[in-house]
Amino acid sequence: MSEIAPSQPRLPNISFEFFPPKTEEMERSLWETITRLAPLSPNFVSVTYGAGGSTRERTHSTITRILNETALVPAAHLTCVNAPKQDVDDVVAQYHQVGVRHIVALRGDPTTGIGTPYVAHAEGYQTSADLVASIKNRYPDIDVTVSAYPEKHPESPDFDADIDVLKAKVDAGATRAITQVFFDNDLYFRYLDRVRARGIDIPILPGIMPMHNFKQARNFVTRAGTTVPSWLDEKFDGLDDDAETRKLVAATVAAGQVQKLAKHGVTDFHFYTMNRADLVFAISHLLGFRPNGAQKAA
Repeated sequence: MSEIAPSQPRLPNISFEFFPPKTEEMERSLWETITRLAPLSPNFVSVTYGAGGSTRERTHSTITRILNETALVPAAHLTCVNAPKQDVDDVVAQYHQVGVRHIVALRGDPTTGIGTPYVAHAEGYQTSADLVASIKNRYPDIDVTVSAYPEKHPESPDFDADIDVLKAKVDAGATRAITQVFFDNDLYFRYLDRVRARGIDIPILPGIMPMHNFKQARNFVTRAGTTVPSWLDEKFDGLDDDAETRKLVAATVAAGQVQKLAKHGVTDFHFYTMNRADLVFAISHLLGFRPNGAQKAA
């Protein structure tokens, strides 16, 4: 396993991902989660964007409320899917106008579903690198984050081609990347070795997902190309009807993963919260985070 050797020790950063709510009840739940996690002073919080812009208005509404009602720094997800350039540009302009200065720029999944061929809009951005370049050319003050794949993107023929895509996004102006979910830390470190060997030096934030509902989460992440190791299946075996024990196991597994990453020098963590605060708050606590900016050694 490779180790990261930063020139100077620094305090870790955490960031959280939310998805826009579909109902009033989900909105209440989301804001309870935001209220619970905000005092941990994350570096930023991101809000996802549905396939083909299907959550466009809800994403914008959530981002605007975060800006208006909290001290958090919101990062708005944006995809190229099923939209001409002008429509995407209009969304960026709207975000910039309300004060958003961080965008997570993604190609996006095919509207026909993960695993089906991706077809770019004839008048749209053809790649995520094109989208990054457009954002940075028009709004140099916007910070752009992109995606990275420790097990390579499912559509990439090999790792070299996959890292070519990441390099193009960095050359276009991306300043950090967030990884797809992974459960084997060796995959992350081997990927980091490949990325650094190509001269890519932006932060590569590990994407961590506490498995609140193991079967549901496993189905989702495997469709996106993540390997779920057999030892993880065994941890949740027999717990289908035992939500409380599943929660404890999920917290233990995710906490162990982040603590091992931290031990080997990782200083930035991005949590896929699934709009739930409990496990992410506990894991952040174990990393040394305390409400209102106080931090302790993990």
